[in-house]
Amino acid sequence: MSVQRNPREVNLRQFRKQFNDNRRKLRRFLTKVETDRPRGLDQLTPVIEKEVWAEVDCLTCANCCKKMTPTFTTKDIARISAHLEMTPTAFRDKWLVYEKSDKDWVNVKRPCQFLDLTTNMCSIYSVRPADCAGFPHLTRKKMADYVHVHKQNIEYCPATYKMVEKIKARLEQ
Repeated sequence: MSVQRNPREVNLRQFRKQFNDNRRKLRRFLTKVETDRPRGLDQLTPVIEKEVWAEVDCLTCANCCKKMTPTFTTKDIARISAHLEMTPTAFRDKWLVYEKSDKDWVNVKRPCQFLDLTTNMCSIYSVRPADCAGFPHLTRKKMADYVHVHKQNIEYCPATYKMVEKIKARLEQ
């Protein structure tokens, strides 16, 4: 009896190789998008986003939670600490560090302390930081305004990588 494989499953080893092989090409493309905004980009992005989510299952990946950290706003800290029945100060002291350069509260460690590594699920999903809820920020009204974010995320997020790759291919047609 064969085991049925999830067609949306992410192979992180394959993804890393793909990214390393195409890093310069995709970053150059994104830089060009920033400086010379292609016509129709904002209409194309939501169409491609649907294609990407048909191909990517985040629960087979969770690379964002393993390799990156969200920024925690004051509202995030208040909401999550209340959920965990802690004071905001106790929550920050236990789980976060303040990055003076960016003036952001971020996780003290990676992978994220709230990620269950056996299921790739977030233990605070219902109250997760706004940064996590919006990740990977694929559709924005003005996609070109978020290119700097996509440049960073293509290294960690297969969905972002696929989106950039697909947009590049469509615009080159």
